[in-house]
Amino acid sequence: MASIFMDNLGKVYTGGVRAVTGVNLDIADGEMIVLVGPSGCGKSTLLRMVAGLETISEGSLKIGDRVVNNLEPADRDIAMVFQNYALYPHMTVYNNLAYGLKNRGFAKSEIQRRVNEAAQMLEIGQFLDRKPRQLSGGQRQRVAMGRALVREPAAFLFDEPLSNLDAKLRVQMRVEIRQLQKRLGTTSLYVTHDQLEALTMADRLVVLNGGQIEQVGTPMELYSRPATTFVAGFIGSPAMNMLSSEYLRGLVSAEALSHVPTQADLIGIRPEDLSLAAPKDGEISLTGTLMLLEPAGAESHLHLRFDGHDDMIVARLPHVPDVAEGAKLTFSLPRGKLHPFDRASGKRMA
Repeated sequence: MASIFMDNLGKVYTGGVRAVTGVNLDIADGEMIVLVGPSGCGKSTLLRMVAGLETISEGSLKIGDRVVNNLEPADRDIAMVFQNYALYPHMTVYNNLAYGLKNRGFAKSEIQRRVNEAAQMLEIGQFLDRKPRQLSGGQRQRVAMGRALVREPAAFLFDEPLSNLDAKLRVQMRVEIRQLQKRLGTTSLYVTHDQLEALTMADRLVVLNGGQIEQVGTPMELYSRPATTFVAGFIGSPAMNMLSSEYLRGLVSAEALSHVPTQADLIGIRPEDLSLAAPKDGEISLTGTLMLLEPAGAESHLHLRFDGHDDMIVARLPHVPDVAEGAKLTFSLPRGKLHPFDRASGKRMA
């Protein structure tokens, strides 16, 4: 196992196209870090820089106590799990798992030990004589993980490994990967565009936007106290509602917003913080017209139009209310659940 240190990492492609800018990140030994962000934000490029599959244009990268900027991928003591599995179709599962070890000159007995241990851990022992085409998507992903596992590397790198699986299998594999990482205690860097994956798997989340880090923290730190409007809108589903403070001040009393910084001109409200109930002391009352009710099993999403506000407001309730579209509904909101931002910079106000 090893820590990973990124010091002002940058990536500039031919022609001056900049993909990653000034990334500073310390990953502790045994930590699971998840890189998340929209397509084109630089997360996969950053992962490939750590893997040695992309050259580093700027800054320094250390794995353990070694600067690895100029080391080949095979010399970095890392193992990577790819989105497309990258299995050899003509080889059996056993040989797929053993191939890298054979190339490195491991003894036959040691290869057998490692392959059998990985197969047992991933419950693929009964598939060792099969070819990849005879396996399901989930089984192929386990083989891909096993191939990384037998290396016994200092760090695992995961590049959207679940994106080719159906929804049910993604949940199952997500749990398995997280349990495996915790059991092994191997330093891991995981890339995904799926925020649910990110929230449930990470010790710490790194939100990237335009090749730069927007915020780093535990999943709940980012969810409950987003540092920017970008993080507020990206983490959480449905996304955080945004209202101008001027509009909100026209709806509620000055006392209700007395704790909001006067310079904050944008106020964020999480959909689940809106409650379809009469406001209590210390709560704000907001009224809107129900435009669309979306039942979602054990919860529901209510899309509302507030008079004088252009954008739709979404409320997320832990039940499906007996209300009709077009009805006027009053919601309560605790004052402490308001998120103040500066519109120009997009940064959270203290």
